[in-house]
Amino acid sequence: MSQSIDHYNVDTLAQELATIQQTGSRRIALLGSRHVPITHQHLIEMMTYALVLSGNRMITSGATGTNSAAIKGATRADPNLLTVILPQSLERQPHESRQQLEQVMHLVENSGNDHMSLAEASYLCNKEIISRCQQLICFAFHDSGILLQTCRDAEEQRKVVTLFYFD
Repeated sequence: MSQSIDHYNVDTLAQELATIQQTGSRRIALLGSRHVPITHQHLIEMMTYALVLSGNRMITSGATGTNSAAIKGATRADPNLLTVILPQSLERQPHESRQQLEQVMHLVENSGNDHMSLAEASYLCNKEIISRCQQLICFAFHDSGILLQTCRDAEEQRKVVTLFYFD
């Protein structure tokens, strides 16, 4: 019995393997839910710390939970290898996030999105983050609509996507 090989899938697999095996610095986006247990936040922080110590550049957004843990880990390892892209202006970010965000060296604000809902602005922000990375690591729940759509968008752009579910 012969099977046809889908060239798109072979090309995608080859690209993903090349990205995973790449020994140089990569641009890795790390996104995830705001509602994360503290033990998971510590794991995300340690993982980000290790990725940055290995020379990788991290890109995330400014929300509490997953993104805050990623910022902590990256900042501890090398703050110069961290870029945080906000969905709106710094002033529109939650008070508990602002102090941490004010310490970020490479902070991109999208104040032009201040008139949008947070959901709309977050979706656009995630698209910008995906456009700047080679790989996406995402922590989500099965009902995290915007995050799951971001993962689909990244896969369509042939990015390496690693998706972890909390539930």
